[in-house]
Amino acid sequence: MHAPPLPDGFSIGPMAREELTTLIGWASKEGWNPGLADADIAWEFDPEGFIALRQGAEFVGGGSILSYGGEFGFMGLFIVRADHRSHGLGRQLWLHRRDRLRQRLRHGASIGMDGVLAMVPFYQRGGFEFSTLDLRFEGTAEGMASAEVHPLDSWTFEVVERFDQLHVPAPRPEFLRRWIHQSGSHAVGIGGPERLTGYGVARPCETGFKVGPLFAQNAEDARQILGTLLSRVRGQQVQLDVPESNPAGLTLARDFGLRESFRCARLYLGGIPRLPVERIFGVTSFEFG
Repeated sequence: MHAPPLPDGFSIGPMAREELTTLIGWASKEGWNPGLADADIAWEFDPEGFIALRQGAEFVGGGSILSYGGEFGFMGLFIVRADHRSHGLGRQLWLHRRDRLRQRLRHGASIGMDGVLAMVPFYQRGGFEFSTLDLRFEGTAEGMASAEVHPLDSWTFEVVERFDQLHVPAPRPEFLRRWIHQSGSHAVGIGGPERLTGYGVARPCETGFKVGPLFAQNAEDARQILGTLLSRVRGQQVQLDVPESNPAGLTLARDFGLRESFRCARLYLGGIPRLPVERIFGVTSFEFG
């Protein structure tokens, strides 16, 4: 599937930093509840990973195309301003982003995305393959801290990054460093002095907190991590995005009183990465993978 030419007066090109701020504002109005530091983290990690649609000089749509060391890509934050929808512009923007991200990756590298269910047939026509559903759970944070869970900086970054690599399609050290150290967040882990068996992050959002990632070698470690994180933000709204293909993760979310509020499809272009989904109790984010 190829993009037709843009209408006269429209162009697609690299996004400016102030346009990303606008895009995050649109995401908020759409009810996506972005993290307070999402824009800064992603821009600092990959400033070339954002594409803008413009009418003349006016920003009217955009999205992210992050590259993780050229080994894996992720498409997110795909929004066309409401008054420019239903004219085919979103299709052209999406195809341009797909093709530009392919150019940024090594040949054969996979690209991931989370898409609304109604758009899955379109994404499949664009070469993407359905992998699983990601279910958003939300509710009021109630949990008890575990004595087995400690601040994540109790471990060296190398230990954390090595554990993270087991659960993602490609190493992401520079992204991870920024993600776990963002202002106002809570990052905790469980395991021995030189070995993690699980970790999780709760980051502040426009409303409450989102937990992600939540990776653990078993459901009990995940339970202790989530309980500790929820105890630290007790009374706040929290959201947790769980792959449907991890039944223990769905049970865990429900056990903490969280209810499903939204679901989307995780899709991949270029092959579905082989990941230990039974250890993924919460994805990092719908926007960045």
